[in-house]
Amino acid sequence: MKTEGTLVLQRHEIAQLLTIEDCIAAVEHAFRVYGQRRAAAPGMLAFHAREGGFHIKAGFLELERSYFAAKVNGNYPGNGERFGLPTIQGVIVLCNAENGSPLAVMDSMEITARRTAAASAVAAKYLARPESAVVTVCGCGVQGYAQVRALRSVLPLRKVFAYDKDLERARGFAQQMGSELQVDISVARDLARAVGESDVCVTCTTSRVPVLMKADVPEGMFVAAVGADHPEKQELDPALLSAATVVTDVTEQCAATGDLHHAVMSRVM
Repeated sequence: MKTEGTLVLQRHEIAQLLTIEDCIAAVEHAFRVYGQRRAAAPGMLAFHAREGGFHIKAGFLELERSYFAAKVNGNYPGNGERFGLPTIQGVIVLCNAENGSPLAVMDSMEITARRTAAASAVAAKYLARPESAVVTVCGCGVQGYAQVRALRSVLPLRKVFAYDKDLERARGFAQQMGSELQVDISVARDLARAVGESDVCVTCTTSRVPVLMKADVPEGMFVAAVGADHPEKQELDPALLSAATVVTDVTEQCAATGDLHHAVMSRVM
């Protein structure tokens, strides 16, 4: 049997090849087959370091053939200030699960950003009010950009509030994304006020304390909280989760890390 070559893809190549629409469709398909019990839950390992940590996520998926993929990401929130590096860096290895041969080794940054945003878009497609047109983005880093681009694909966005503890970062976000998407984007200095005027809120921060409180969230709002990716991180007030309809991708993993973990530990859920 002929051995296949291993493709190596850098971030800029992935950005050219992978559209957000294709990513949304792929994520929706993966969620569907998992929900139908035609795919096993992905595995996850976490290793914590002094200034950050590493996450390893892996799983199988049956498409036209069987695939195995594993992602290793370093997550170091202080990288920008300390080294001028991205918070998240890593690689993805894709293999033929029928014979174990490596098919591709890929930079993970663009795929991680787009996949996370695509998951929010799939959720918003089914859970947000169809007429949702105003979004607050809390956290104007790489993930904030990806989230707005993805939500624009599934919702009739006309206004975005950009909030970040770094005001200059929020201003840069508003200028770039406003020009790119031709949407009204305003810098929000008061997060609670912006959320109160919005239909959708996305939190994509590295916070270790809640940034979004129950009292801030109007009835019927769709909230996508994507930043709390290990047990010490937290973006949502546990009281908010206890009062809301909570939808997860993999409930067991969410209960062990992030916002749902904090709500469970607080015994409000």
